[in-house]
Amino acid sequence: MLQVGLGLSPGPGGAPGAFGADEAPGGLGAAPMGPEGDGVGTAQEMFGSSPVTVVITSEADAWDIDASSCLGCGRFVDWDRMPDLEQQANIPSDILTKPRKELKKLAREGYWATSRALRAQVYHQLIQQVACRLVTPDALVYTDVASRLFGQHSVSSHPLPDFLEGCSMPTYCLTLEGVTALKKILICISNLFPDITYCPILPSLVALLLHYSKEEAQCFENISRLIASTATHTSYIDQSFLAHQASCMTFGDLANKHCPAAHKLIASTSENVFEVYSEWLSWLFHDLPFNYAIRIFDVYLLEGQKVLYRIALALLKQYRLSVTSTELEGIDIKTDLHAFVQNIGEHMTVDKLLERAFGIRLFSRKEIWLLQMANRKALMERGITMVQSRQAFHLAVDMQNFNSSIVTAQEMRIIWSWIPERFSLYPPLLLFSTLEDGCSLQRFYSRCEGYEPTVLLIKTTEEEVCGAFLSSDWSERKKSGATSGFFGTGECFVFTVRPEMERYEWVFIKKPELAKAVPRSRQRSPSPSPTSLLSSSPDSPGTSSNHLTVPSPQRTRGRLSPFLAIRHFLLPSKTASMFMAGSREGIIIGGGGGQALALDAELLWGRTEHCETFDNPPLCQENFKVQLLEVWGFQNT
Repeated sequence: MLQVGLGLSPGPGGAPGAFGADEAPGGLGAAPMGPEGDGVGTAQEMFGSSPVTVVITSEADAWDIDASSCLGCGRFVDWDRMPDLEQQANIPSDILTKPRKELKKLAREGYWATSRALRAQVYHQLIQQVACRLVTPDALVYTDVASRLFGQHSVSSHPLPDFLEGCSMPTYCLTLEGVTALKKILICISNLFPDITYCPILPSLVALLLHYSKEEAQCFENISRLIASTATHTSYIDQSFLAHQASCMTFGDLANKHCPAAHKLIASTSENVFEVYSEWLSWLFHDLPFNYAIRIFDVYLLEGQKVLYRIALALLKQYRLSVTSTELEGIDIKTDLHAFVQNIGEHMTVDKLLERAFGIRLFSRKEIWLLQMANRKALMERGITMVQSRQAFHLAVDMQNFNSSIVTAQEMRIIWSWIPERFSLYPPLLLFSTLEDGCSLQRFYSRCEGYEPTVLLIKTTEEEVCGAFLSSDWSERKKSGATSGFFGTGECFVFTVRPEMERYEWVFIKKPELAKAVPRSRQRSPSPSPTSLLSSSPDSPGTSSNHLTVPSPQRTRGRLSPFLAIRHFLLPSKTASMFMAGSREGIIIGGGGGQALALDAELLWGRTEHCETFDNPPLCQENFKVQLLEVWGFQNT
């Protein structure tokens, strides 16, 4: 027997509700009012999504909730719009008592997608286990606050919270009753969490939870626990413009490291790479279809924000595989990425997306947290505050006035896109040039000291161009006393510009699993000194008996915290952490089995080889003569 109604939803126990075609579903308040106050509204009018149509629900379609904690779940769902369940699996009765590691595996494999009742149970139990602040609003608090706020008044008389300014409002498969509940929960969150100033992801998370909540109060309690989470180095929901921008910058850093082909394509076709990356959360919780978004939510509850980075990176990698540079000529790449994600079903299944996402070897949750904190610090130094609302914010460097004797503005823009996001806040500043300052290593040091980081550019007499991004101040070389030592962090990298543009990062960027491969007691001896390394270069100075020691990494003093510092890793070899070194005889970048770049005291002759630190090929002819050398810093004004 069929029953017809507007936004018809299951009643208690999963049975269909009894709304007639002309009755508006009700929550704690009345249905949203139309423009003339007639009590009629649509999801499209409220949030800009597709309108809710008449729902035809048969009793056979109502799902049976077999757990008392989930009775009535599904009352906010338009079942005609819900995707079919995946193949049914035998669900053991003790599923919710399994170890967290096993639950992660099941979630990644889509186990919850075989049963709506199971997913509802799992969501509620997992969120109840999240460590959160002692005073966190619960279901009873919601009931009291909602009654006080709404009473007999229409929900539409209450404006949406300020922290949603300019944010998208996906409603997925919610009915009008569900959309009303979504709005009410967001208004109550604003009332009970006044510290939230900007939170674009929140509407999507509440909407997804509502699909598997028995009532508004339960959904509110669960989302409140995610907001108030106190888990170490784990974040669920960014709650300020500063935190949101830092997350976007962190995604940009990770994309830079893990999706180099896509990053290079975006950098060469977009004036502002950060503007593209700032949309990464919208890809996941606005553009992706419901059946993709809910599978992401499955793993997100167990693994936190880190899993969102993984999936967005997998989408970016797939996008690069699906397009060519010629196809993007004259196209707004940010808009094109949104369109690609919206049509992701044409390119890969949700299982394949998750498989590729978890094939990306990110660093630890702590390392990502450190990077996010460094990005927050840089933004604060640029005047971005916790309480700031959304505003136009650009990281693009104005290259119109850029002038280098070695690289073009376009080449420099790509190099600039490779550096960590927090440094790209600052415009390039020429610190040293052999054309203007002469070929003096002492003058090189004096001009560069006090600046961190720097970009070294070299043009050889054969017209080849290469260089390095150096994360630490050259004054660090003095801390080892009379002996020379390597310093710097894992953010250092070397690159070529001509004849081809290519970047070579610290070996542990691509292979983080190697960091714990060998105990410290088995570490090998360090590489030779800068002098002996340079001794094979033509016309280079004589050798020295000084031995280049590798001191213990020291905490960098300066305006920004280092990321990927070697103190966070258990390295199999000290040669794998030889980033930069300098003495009166010359400078070295990279070590172990050779040096990526080495220059003599006159800055005239150099040598490049494969090295263990960056796992790079020679950056130009192995023995080369310098035609021009420049060092660029970051103008912190």
